[in-house]
Amino acid sequence: MTPRPRRYDLVVFDWDGTLFDSTALIARCIQSACADLGTPVPSDVDARYVIGLGLVDALQHAAPQLPRERYRELGERYRQHYVAAQDQVMLFEGTRDMLEMLKARNHLLGIATGKTRRGLDDALRIAGLEGLFDVTRTADETASKPDPRMLRELMQAVGVAPDRTLMVGDTTHDLQLAANAGAHAIGVGYGAHAHDAFAAYDPRHVAHSVAELRAWLEAHA
Repeated sequence: MTPRPRRYDLVVFDWDGTLFDSTALIARCIQSACADLGTPVPSDVDARYVIGLGLVDALQHAAPQLPRERYRELGERYRQHYVAAQDQVMLFEGTRDMLEMLKARNHLLGIATGKTRRGLDDALRIAGLEGLFDVTRTADETASKPDPRMLRELMQAVGVAPDRTLMVGDTTHDLQLAANAGAHAIGVGYGAHAHDAFAAYDPRHVAHSVAELRAWLEAHA
């Protein structure tokens, strides 16, 4: 039987809430950092909304009443809370097998994340995925989502055109990033944002579990 040709050469994943089950921890750490500084604590919905943005952009949304000169302090408090608990979170079940399936089919794999480089490297180490991805970009290395620069840099780094690139993410920031860069996208409905917000960005599909995501990728990517 002749193998089905690849539709996408590059599959780019968001990290938090897409591959890594860290949404609740991130929201909790944002809330704790705000409480530490005495600024109003965002709701769960508002704290989850900023996941995927670069840290400064996220803090501007999560703590709009905090003076800008205190954002660095807020960021430091967030990092302290997160680092203290990051070993408690792990990959969504089935994620490793899904990624290895894509690699076996010779897809290039990328990550586009709002994390810092240090944060992503730590997360890859904790997850045991060091060396699996062909190209990665973090928010402290380039423009934050949904600016298309992050995804464009990933595509340029491996020489893949937008029409041959698929972005997979759990937030509207991810889907808007793909649209802005001219790439295709899949939304996942088990992360930070409610899946009913995805329709405006015309994703190819919305998956509600890693198993469903893998099945779609096997059939269509």
